Formats: sequence, C-alpha cells, structure tokens
Amino acid sequence: MKAMDVALICKALGDANRLEIVQILSDGEKCGCKLLEKFEITQPTLSHHMKFLVECNLVKDRREGKRHYYSLNCDTLKDYKAFIDSLTCVKCCDRKERGCS
Repeated sequence: MKAMDVALICKALGDANRLEIVQILSDGEKCGCKLLEKFEITQPTLSHHMKFLVECNLVKDRREGKRHYYSLNCDTLKDYKAFIDSLTCVKCCDRKERGCS
C-alpha cells in the first residue's frame, strides 16, 4: 500500500463520524438512509463523509434507484490492516544495544 493511500485513509478515519460509519459498515452493507438515522447530521453532511470514504477507497457504494448503499472495501481494509500490523515499536534500550544514542 502506497504511503499516499495510507495517509488518505488515516485522514478519513481521523474524523469521529467517519470512523463510526466504518464501524457500522463492518457488519455489512447499509443504505445511506439507515446510516443517517444513527447520526445527528444532515443528508448533505453524510454525503460529504461518504464521498471522502469512497474516494480513499475504504468504502464502496452502489446505487439502486434513488438509494445509495455502502459497504466496506475489504481489500483496502486488509491492505491497511497489514500496513498497521507491519509497524513496530523499538524501545530506547533496544536502540542503545544496537549502538544508537
């Protein structure tokens, strides 16, 4: 996963509403109207959040008539999770043992 892709996902998940939307979608596809019921925001605000999540490829959308349905993009989520799992934390004492100050 490219650094720019990771940065966009981090930015998307940095908003509490978008993070909650991703959590809600983790148990399956939802209609935008069902998502809207869970928040105290307007429809245009929800559309803004969904556009952000779709553009960073974390969420897929499909249209059925006048309704939009959203689901997580599992491939992107798996790649992002793999990136996070690849991060490690080196302790100060570990650095000193390797000759770092």
